[in-house]
Amino acid sequence: MVPSTGSNKLKAAVFISGAGSNLKSLIKFSKNKKSPIFISLVITNNSKAKGLDFANIYKIKRKIFNFRDKKLAEKKILLELKKNKIRIVCLAGFMKILSKSFIKNFKGKIFNIHPSLLPKYKGLNTHQRALDDNEKYSGCTVHYVTSKLDSGKIILQKRVKINKKDTPETLAKKILKQEHKLYPKALLKVFSL
Repeated sequence: MVPSTGSNKLKAAVFISGAGSNLKSLIKFSKNKKSPIFISLVITNNSKAKGLDFANIYKIKRKIFNFRDKKLAEKKILLELKKNKIRIVCLAGFMKILSKSFIKNFKGKIFNIHPSLLPKYKGLNTHQRALDDNEKYSGCTVHYVTSKLDSGKIILQKRVKINKKDTPETLAKKILKQEHKLYPKALLKVFSL
């Protein structure tokens, strides 16, 4: 049985590379009446991504793409998005950088969640870098994706206090909890405008 998309919901694809905890929270959010999105596709570059389990549990179509040839992978993904009438892409721990051409050719909106208070700590190892700089706060940011890494317009941010005892792992855990709340809030904000 195909779940009903609710005529006013926008079809979304979530791109993941790992555990998929943000995917899980987005799926739960998408089941909510107020949610503007319906997740109909999960895309990954990692066939061992734990997040694929959530796609299975919730019976969401999943596709795995090999990024050895990035141009070809992106071309295939664009076709898949078009075929499935996807209007929104949510990057949720997707560890590949999408090309300018991909971003330009996708006719919908692309969002990302990043584990720092952008514009600080773009890229990787955000928690270690925040700790190395003795920051008092870190957090997470939901932003639009542009061709410059972690540089698109910020939609929402959530600050998280850093304690003296925090390690990159404990900080990551605290921030991830907030990410799960922030991503749905950011989507609601965008689509209620």
